[in-house]
Amino acid sequence: MANIHEIAKLAGVSSATVSRVINNHPYVSEPTRQRVQEVIDRLDYVPNLNAVSLKKGMTKLIGIISISFNDSLGSFVRGFTTYAQEHGFNMALFITNGEKERELEALEMLRRKQLDALVCMIRVNEWSVIEHYTKYGPIVTWQRVNIEAIPSVFMDQYQGYMLALEHLYARGYRSIVNVYGNMRGLNTKERIRAYHDFCKKYDLNADAFPHFYGLNSIEAGEQIAHWWGEQSNKPDAFACSTDYLAAGLLTEARRLGVSIPSNVAVVGFDNTEISHLLDLTTIHYPIDKQAENAFIMIRNTLEGLHEELHPLEFKLVERATT
Repeated sequence: MANIHEIAKLAGVSSATVSRVINNHPYVSEPTRQRVQEVIDRLDYVPNLNAVSLKKGMTKLIGIISISFNDSLGSFVRGFTTYAQEHGFNMALFITNGEKERELEALEMLRRKQLDALVCMIRVNEWSVIEHYTKYGPIVTWQRVNIEAIPSVFMDQYQGYMLALEHLYARGYRSIVNVYGNMRGLNTKERIRAYHDFCKKYDLNADAFPHFYGLNSIEAGEQIAHWWGEQSNKPDAFACSTDYLAAGLLTEARRLGVSIPSNVAVVGFDNTEISHLLDLTTIHYPIDKQAENAFIMIRNTLEGLHEELHPLEFKLVERATT
Protein backbone atom coordinates (compact mmCIF):
# COMPACT_ATOMS: atom_id res chain seq x y z
CA MET A 1 0.00 0.00 0.00
CA ALA A 2 1.30 3.44 -0.93
CA ASN A 3 2.47 5.91 1.71
CA ILE A 4 3.08 9.65 1.69
CA HIS A 5 6.81 9.18 1.06
CA GLU A 6 6.13 7.35 -2.22
CA ILE A 7 3.55 9.97 -3.19
CA ALA A 8 6.06 12.73 -2.44
CA LYS A 9 8.70 11.05 -4.60
CA LEU A 10 6.36 10.54 -7.57
CA ALA A 11 4.99 14.10 -7.30
CA GLY A 12 8.43 15.65 -6.84
CA VAL A 13 7.55 17.34 -3.55
CA SER A 14 8.32 16.90 0.14
CA SER A 15 6.37 14.62 2.47
CA ALA A 16 5.26 17.74 4.37
CA THR A 17 3.66 19.12 1.19
CA VAL A 18 1.79 15.86 0.65
CA SER A 19 0.52 16.04 4.23
CA ARG A 20 -0.70 19.61 3.66
CA VAL A 21 -2.61 18.55 0.55
CA ILE A 22 -4.23 15.59 2.35
CA ASN A 23 -5.32 17.81 5.23
CA ASN A 24 -6.43 20.72 3.02
CA HIS A 25 -3.93 23.10 4.58
CA PRO A 26 -3.18 26.43 2.88
CA TYR A 27 0.18 27.57 1.55
CA VAL A 28 0.25 25.01 -1.27
CA SER A 29 0.13 26.40 -4.81
CA GLU A 30 -2.73 25.17 -6.96
CA PRO A 31 -0.48 23.49 -9.59
CA THR A 32 1.38 21.62 -6.82
CA ARG A 33 -1.88 20.63 -5.13
CA GLN A 34 -3.25 19.25 -8.41
CA ARG A 35 -0.03 17.33 -9.12
CA VAL A 36 -0.05 15.72 -5.65
CA GLN A 37 -3.76 14.95 -5.84
CA GLU A 38 -3.30 13.24 -9.21
CA VAL A 39 -0.74 10.86 -7.67
CA ILE A 40 -2.99 10.24 -4.65
CA ASP A 41 -5.92 9.38 -6.93
CA ARG A 42 -3.78 7.17 -9.19
CA LEU A 43 -2.45 5.17 -6.25
CA ASP A 44 -5.88 5.14 -4.52
CA TYR A 45 -4.19 6.30 -1.35
CA VAL A 46 -6.30 6.39 1.85
CA PRO A 47 -4.82 7.88 5.06
CA ASN A 48 -4.48 5.50 8.01
CA LEU A 49 -7.03 6.97 10.41
CA ASN A 50 -5.63 5.04 13.37
CA ALA A 51 -2.24 6.60 12.79
CA VAL A 52 -3.82 10.03 12.39
CA SER A 53 -5.73 9.57 15.64
CA LEU A 54 -2.59 8.55 17.52
CA LYS A 55 -0.73 11.56 16.18
CA LYS A 56 -3.52 14.02 17.06
CA GLY A 57 -4.46 12.31 20.31
CA MET A 58 -8.14 12.18 19.29
CA THR A 59 -10.30 9.79 17.30
CA LYS A 60 -13.04 12.40 16.66
CA LEU A 61 -15.47 9.60 17.54
CA ILE A 62 -18.02 9.79 20.38
CA GLY A 63 -20.04 6.82 21.63
CA ILE A 64 -23.69 6.95 22.68
CA ILE A 65 -24.95 4.17 25.00
CA SER A 66 -28.61 3.26 25.50
CA ILE A 67 -30.60 0.22 26.58
CA SER A 68 -32.86 0.34 23.51
CA PHE A 69 -33.69 2.51 20.53
CA ASN A 70 -36.86 4.56 20.87
CA ASP A 71 -38.34 7.83 19.69
CA SER A 72 -36.69 9.88 22.43
CA LEU A 73 -33.28 8.36 21.77
CA GLY A 74 -33.75 8.99 18.05
CA SER A 75 -34.40 12.68 18.74
CA PHE A 76 -31.34 12.91 20.99
CA VAL A 77 -29.04 11.10 18.55
CA ARG A 78 -30.29 13.20 15.64
CA GLY A 79 -29.63 16.43 17.54
CA PHE A 80 -26.30 15.31 18.96
CA THR A 81 -25.04 14.08 15.58
CA THR A 82 -25.96 17.36 13.88
CA TYR A 83 -23.98 19.46 16.35
CA ALA A 84 -21.08 17.03 16.58
CA GLN A 85 -20.60 16.72 12.84
CA GLU A 86 -20.48 20.50 12.51
CA HIS A 87 -17.29 20.28 14.59
CA GLY A 88 -15.77 17.27 12.82
CA PHE A 89 -16.94 14.48 15.16
CA ASN A 90 -18.74 11.24 14.30
CA MET A 91 -20.96 8.92 16.36
CA ALA A 92 -20.91 5.25 17.39
CA LEU A 93 -24.20 3.92 18.82
CA PHE A 94 -24.19 1.13 21.42
CA ILE A 95 -27.54 -0.55 22.17
CA THR A 96 -27.08 -2.74 25.25
CA ASN A 97 -30.54 -4.39 25.49
CA GLY A 98 -29.98 -4.28 29.23
CA GLU A 99 -26.76 -6.33 29.10
CA LYS A 100 -23.96 -5.03 31.32
CA GLU A 101 -21.27 -6.62 29.13
CA ARG A 102 -22.31 -4.59 26.08
CA GLU A 103 -22.11 -1.38 28.06
CA LEU A 104 -18.67 -2.39 29.32
CA GLU A 105 -17.52 -2.91 25.72
CA ALA A 106 -18.18 0.77 25.02
CA LEU A 107 -16.47 1.81 28.25
CA GLU A 108 -13.45 -0.33 27.36
CA MET A 109 -13.25 1.36 23.95
CA LEU A 110 -12.98 4.67 25.80
CA ARG A 111 -10.20 3.24 27.96
CA ARG A 112 -8.34 1.99 24.87
CA LYS A 113 -8.62 5.43 23.23
CA GLN A 114 -10.88 4.11 20.46
CA LEU A 115 -13.42 6.72 21.51
CA ASP A 116 -12.87 10.28 22.70
CA ALA A 117 -15.95 10.42 24.92
CA LEU A 118 -19.23 8.73 25.81
CA VAL A 119 -22.83 9.81 26.30
CA CYS A 120 -24.61 7.41 28.65
CA MET A 121 -28.32 7.74 27.88
CA ILE A 122 -29.70 4.96 30.09
CA ARG A 123 -27.14 2.98 32.07
CA VAL A 124 -27.07 -0.72 33.01
CA ASN A 125 -24.00 -0.94 35.26
CA GLU A 126 -23.79 0.80 38.61
CA TRP A 127 -22.63 4.41 38.54
CA SER A 128 -19.53 3.42 40.52
CA VAL A 129 -18.46 1.20 37.61
CA ILE A 130 -19.05 3.92 35.03
CA GLU A 131 -17.33 6.57 37.15
CA HIS A 132 -14.13 4.50 37.09
CA TYR A 133 -13.83 5.11 33.33
CA THR A 134 -14.04 8.90 33.51
CA LYS A 135 -10.25 9.01 33.91
CA TYR A 136 -9.98 7.90 30.26
CA GLY A 137 -12.26 10.54 28.74
CA PRO A 138 -15.38 12.62 29.40
CA ILE A 139 -18.64 10.78 30.10
CA VAL A 140 -21.88 12.75 30.05
CA THR A 141 -25.28 11.31 30.97
CA TRP A 142 -28.92 12.03 30.17
CA GLN A 143 -29.96 10.63 33.53
CA ARG A 144 -30.02 12.50 36.81
CA VAL A 145 -26.97 11.61 38.88
CA ASN A 146 -25.11 13.32 41.71
CA ILE A 147 -21.54 12.44 40.70
CA GLU A 148 -19.13 15.30 40.03
CA ALA A 149 -17.11 13.29 37.50
CA ILE A 150 -20.20 12.53 35.38
CA PRO A 151 -21.96 15.74 34.32
CA SER A 152 -25.62 15.41 33.38
CA VAL A 153 -27.94 17.25 30.98
CA PHE A 154 -30.99 16.16 32.99
CA MET A 155 -33.94 18.46 33.53
CA ASP A 156 -35.88 18.59 36.80
CA GLN A 157 -38.70 16.14 36.11
CA TYR A 158 -40.59 17.48 39.10
CA GLN A 159 -41.28 20.70 37.21
CA GLY A 160 -42.30 19.02 33.97
CA TYR A 161 -44.58 16.49 35.62
CA MET A 162 -46.22 19.14 37.77
CA LEU A 163 -47.12 21.02 34.57
CA ALA A 164 -49.06 17.95 33.39
CA LEU A 165 -50.83 17.46 36.72
CA GLU A 166 -51.78 21.13 37.08
CA HIS A 167 -53.18 21.11 33.54
CA LEU A 168 -55.35 18.08 34.30
CA TYR A 169 -56.63 19.72 37.49
CA ALA A 170 -57.42 22.96 35.64
CA ARG A 171 -59.42 20.94 33.09
CA GLY A 172 -61.50 19.41 35.88
CA TYR A 173 -59.87 16.00 36.29
CA ARG A 174 -59.49 14.76 39.85
CA SER A 175 -59.02 10.96 39.65
CA ILE A 176 -55.58 10.70 38.09
CA VAL A 177 -53.60 7.49 37.59
CA ASN A 178 -49.85 7.84 37.07
CA VAL A 179 -47.87 5.53 34.82
CA TYR A 180 -44.23 5.85 35.86
CA GLY A 181 -41.09 4.78 34.00
CA ASN A 182 -37.75 3.39 35.15
CA MET A 183 -37.89 3.06 38.94
CA ARG A 184 -34.08 3.03 39.28
CA GLY A 185 -33.80 6.58 38.05
CA LEU A 186 -34.03 9.76 40.08
CA ASN A 187 -36.28 11.26 37.39
CA THR A 188 -39.11 8.86 38.23
CA LYS A 189 -38.66 9.51 41.93
CA GLU A 190 -39.06 13.24 41.26
CA ARG A 191 -42.28 12.60 39.31
CA ILE A 192 -43.64 10.58 42.24
CA ARG A 193 -42.71 13.41 44.61
CA ALA A 194 -44.48 15.89 42.33
CA TYR A 195 -47.67 13.81 42.41
CA HIS A 196 -47.71 13.57 46.19
CA ASP A 197 -47.11 17.31 46.53
CA PHE A 198 -49.88 17.92 43.99
CA CYS A 199 -52.34 15.77 45.98
CA LYS A 200 -51.40 17.55 49.20
CA LYS A 201 -51.91 20.95 47.57
CA TYR A 202 -55.44 20.11 46.39
CA ASP A 203 -56.39 17.77 49.24
CA LEU A 204 -56.67 14.74 46.96
CA ASN A 205 -56.23 11.11 47.99
CA ALA A 206 -52.93 10.02 46.44
CA ASP A 207 -53.87 6.36 46.88
CA ALA A 208 -57.43 6.48 45.57
CA PHE A 209 -56.32 4.43 42.54
CA PRO A 210 -53.41 2.10 41.92
CA HIS A 211 -50.50 3.47 39.91
CA PHE A 212 -48.22 1.69 37.44
CA TYR A 213 -44.45 1.48 37.68
CA GLY A 214 -41.57 0.66 35.34
CA LEU A 215 -43.58 1.07 32.13
CA ASN A 216 -42.89 3.12 29.00
CA SER A 217 -43.85 1.07 25.92
CA ILE A 218 -46.77 1.14 23.50
CA GLU A 219 -47.70 -2.43 24.52
CA ALA A 220 -47.87 -1.42 28.18
CA GLY A 221 -50.18 1.45 27.25
CA GLU A 222 -52.49 -0.96 25.42
CA GLN A 223 -52.68 -3.19 28.49
CA ILE A 224 -53.54 -0.22 30.70
CA ALA A 225 -56.41 0.66 28.36
CA HIS A 226 -57.87 -2.80 29.00
CA TRP A 227 -57.30 -2.39 32.73
CA TRP A 228 -59.28 0.86 32.66
CA GLY A 229 -62.13 -0.85 30.84
CA GLU A 230 -62.34 -3.55 33.52
CA GLN A 231 -62.68 -1.13 36.45
CA SER A 232 -66.09 -0.39 37.98
CA ASN A 233 -64.71 2.77 39.60
CA LYS A 234 -62.79 4.36 36.77
CA PRO A 235 -60.15 7.11 36.98
CA ASP A 236 -60.80 10.08 34.72
CA ALA A 237 -57.20 10.77 33.60
CA PHE A 238 -53.80 9.19 32.99
CA ALA A 239 -50.45 10.95 33.32
CA CYS A 240 -48.02 8.83 31.30
CA SER A 241 -44.27 8.32 31.46
CA THR A 242 -43.73 8.76 27.71
CA ASP A 243 -45.59 9.67 24.53
CA TYR A 244 -45.08 6.08 23.34
CA LEU A 245 -46.96 4.66 26.31
CA ALA A 246 -49.65 7.33 26.04
CA ALA A 247 -50.01 6.50 22.32
CA GLY A 248 -50.60 2.84 23.10
CA LEU A 249 -53.17 3.69 25.76
CA LEU A 250 -54.92 6.24 23.55
CA THR A 251 -55.20 4.11 20.40
CA GLU A 252 -56.27 0.94 22.22
CA ALA A 253 -58.88 2.88 24.22
CA ARG A 254 -60.30 4.23 20.98
CA ARG A 255 -60.42 0.70 19.54
CA LEU A 256 -62.44 -0.29 22.58
CA GLY A 257 -64.92 2.51 21.90
CA VAL A 258 -63.72 4.81 24.67
CA SER A 259 -64.20 8.53 24.02
CA ILE A 260 -61.07 10.59 24.65
CA PRO A 261 -61.17 12.91 26.58
CA SER A 262 -64.87 12.65 27.43
CA ASN A 263 -64.48 9.32 29.24
CA VAL A 264 -60.84 9.62 30.22
CA ALA A 265 -58.03 12.11 29.52
CA VAL A 266 -54.50 11.16 28.52
CA VAL A 267 -51.29 13.21 28.86
CA GLY A 268 -47.97 12.07 27.42
CA PHE A 269 -44.44 13.29 28.01
CA ASP A 270 -41.64 14.30 25.57
CA ASN A 271 -43.59 15.95 22.69
CA THR A 272 -42.23 13.49 20.13
CA GLU A 273 -43.57 13.15 16.60
CA ILE A 274 -46.09 10.49 17.61
CA SER A 275 -47.79 12.95 19.97
CA HIS A 276 -48.23 15.38 17.08
CA LEU A 277 -49.63 12.68 14.81
CA LEU A 278 -52.15 11.51 17.43
CA ASP A 279 -53.05 15.03 18.61
CA LEU A 280 -51.90 14.05 22.11
CA THR A 281 -51.54 16.54 24.94
CA THR A 282 -48.00 16.27 26.24
CA ILE A 283 -45.09 18.03 27.92
CA HIS A 284 -42.46 19.42 25.58
CA TYR A 285 -39.06 18.09 26.60
CA PRO A 286 -36.31 19.97 24.65
CA ILE A 287 -34.28 16.86 23.83
CA ASP A 288 -32.49 18.58 20.94
CA LYS A 289 -31.11 21.25 23.27
CA GLN A 290 -30.16 18.62 25.84
CA ALA A 291 -28.23 16.87 23.08
CA GLU A 292 -26.43 20.07 22.13
CA ASN A 293 -25.58 20.72 25.78
CA ALA A 294 -24.15 17.20 26.05
CA PHE A 295 -21.89 17.87 23.08
CA ILE A 296 -20.86 21.28 24.44
CA MET A 297 -19.86 19.63 27.75
CA ILE A 298 -17.76 17.05 25.92
CA ARG A 299 -16.13 19.52 23.54
CA ASN A 300 -15.36 21.94 26.38
CA THR A 301 -13.47 19.12 28.14
CA LEU A 302 -11.70 17.76 25.07
CA GLU A 303 -10.65 21.12 23.64
CA GLY A 304 -10.36 23.23 26.79
CA LEU A 305 -13.22 25.55 25.85
CA HIS A 306 -15.75 27.40 28.00
CA GLU A 307 -18.84 27.56 25.79
CA GLU A 308 -22.02 28.25 27.75
CA LEU A 309 -24.89 25.76 27.90
CA HIS A 310 -28.41 26.45 26.63
CA PRO A 311 -31.09 27.22 29.25
CA LEU A 312 -33.75 24.49 29.24
CA GLU A 313 -37.42 24.48 30.24
CA PHE A 314 -40.50 22.25 29.97
CA LYS A 315 -43.64 23.49 28.22
CA LEU A 316 -47.23 22.22 28.14
CA VAL A 317 -48.49 21.33 24.66
CA GLU A 318 -52.27 21.16 24.87
CA ARG A 319 -54.00 19.07 22.23
CA ALA A 320 -57.17 17.00 21.85
CA THR A 321 -56.73 14.37 24.59
CA THR A 322 -57.45 16.60 27.60
